[in-house]
Amino acid sequence: MLLSFTLRQAVAAISPILDVIRVDVPMSSIGIGLLGTLPPVLFAISGLIAPRVARGVGLDGGIVVALVLMTAGHLIRAAAPGFGVLLAGSVVAFAGTGIGNVLLPPIVRRYFPDRVALLIAVYTCIVGVSTALPAAVAAPIAGLAGWRFSLGLWAATSIVALAPWIVMIVRDRRRAAAKAAVLTAPPATLLTRLWRSRTASSITLLFSTSTICTYANFAWLPQILRDVAGSTAAEGGALLAVTGIVSVPCALLAPLLVARFRDVGWVIAAGTASFVLGYAGLLLAPRSPTLLWVLLIGMGSILFPVCLVLIDARTRTARGTVALSGFAQGVAYGLGAIGPLAVGVLHDVSRGWTVPLLLLLLTALAAVSSIPPLSRCAFVEDDLAR
Repeated sequence: MLLSFTLRQAVAAISPILDVIRVDVPMSSIGIGLLGTLPPVLFAISGLIAPRVARGVGLDGGIVVALVLMTAGHLIRAAAPGFGVLLAGSVVAFAGTGIGNVLLPPIVRRYFPDRVALLIAVYTCIVGVSTALPAAVAAPIAGLAGWRFSLGLWAATSIVALAPWIVMIVRDRRRAAAKAAVLTAPPATLLTRLWRSRTASSITLLFSTSTICTYANFAWLPQILRDVAGSTAAEGGALLAVTGIVSVPCALLAPLLVARFRDVGWVIAAGTASFVLGYAGLLLAPRSPTLLWVLLIGMGSILFPVCLVLIDARTRTARGTVALSGFAQGVAYGLGAIGPLAVGVLHDVSRGWTVPLLLLLLTALAAVSSIPPLSRCAFVEDDLAR
């Protein structure tokens, strides 16, 4: 739970105070755009690195590596004398976050195999809180104590989360090492073979759909609402916050539904329909009722916790879980980095939001093809054996 609380702080803590930071650390619009693109890019790279980290130091050791990187990244950013160091600190912090993203589902499977859905539901909700809290308090803290303190403060939460992992590893290092060797060492060839598994490919497609739509919303939804629905800047920001608020009960509910019902196709269909109806509403009747379309788009985020549960539920072994988590998140976050860029390019080329919204609508519809293979209870290891 402490680990999940650290997993979005590096992303959410910087954007609300960029104007304050720019007073001391000059940066161009391109530099700001680069900072915004870094999270999904580093999360994608971490999807490939995290399984190797788990092979080298085990799951527990991998979590320690992730938290150390996050702590270092927060402190480097807080002390940055210039943009280059600020960028480097962000790279370190986001790399640690990405490794934590990948290793947390197999950690849940390893320690709580009989409560996977419940734990994923709870930690997904906490990840939502860790996104909202830094965004809400970053500016007030910067106003009181300066932007460096506002950025460096989050190193304390990483250190607090790190302490019990170190205690556990020291206390149980022999048992942990034995389990790491037996349970957490996915062969390198397993990652490259996952494309052959229809189950793995379908989970990756579903994860990618959710990630592309989510990151496009983060980047562009307030501006889309200002241009097509006549919202003010404040209203656009508030409506974006609504998508985050509505995602919290979805994050709590989705894993429990997946665990309770054998056929998850209807849950995927519901999330896909929410995205599609929300984007269709902005295309056809953006000014009324705007709040309904935003609520539907926010409810589409139910696909994200569904994917996290499926990573655990559709693998038979911890090694398979680590490999699938790295594979699915690596591909999904890589595509998630392209999504906002594609929306921006299409907006500039078409001089409007119709084509970008159609792209997002079609992206959401792509998730429909994952419903048939994921409706049946198939396992990645069985696909590969066949």
